Amino acid sequence: MTGSADPSSAWLHGLRLYLGAMAVGNLIWEVLQLPLYTIWDTGTSREQVFAVAHCTLGDLLIALATLILALVIAGHPGWPRSRFWPVAVLTIAFGAAYAVFSEWLNMVVRAAWAYSDRMPSVSLLGTTMGLSPLLQWIVVPAAAFRIARGMTLKYSDGGPQ
Repeated sequence: MTGSADPSSAWLHGLRLYLGAMAVGNLIWEVLQLPLYTIWDTGTSREQVFAVAHCTLGDLLIALATLILALVIAGHPGWPRSRFWPVAVLTIAFGAAYAVFSEWLNMVVRAAWAYSDRMPSVSLLGTTMGLSPLLQWIVVPAAAFRIARGMTLKYSDGGPQ
């Protein structure tokens, strides 16, 4: 089978769509949240561009790792048509958990970056973290999964079964 009739290629199409949507979504999110960090006020334009590019590439690697982990735990050979929701929920949970860990590591332990006074914050697990990076790992993957699911269903047979 070839083209849109080949159900074995749906997972690859879903993966490509998810990662593409994550790349675009995280790039937009990183640009929009930049004023919430001190680099907005203290960094040069070059440093800001590097930070956005670096963080977006890191986000893409995190997205890939969390999706693979979720697929290993809850996936199915017919994903994304089969077991879509368990994989999506686990991926988002892993991404949010990583965001909490990463913000703590880079804010508290390494002091690699700092929030500006504009960053809304929440208290989690005895530490304060920015609300924007936490929401990033809920909103962006949820949107990317919605795009991947919808486009994969259209690609594989014209609609859900």
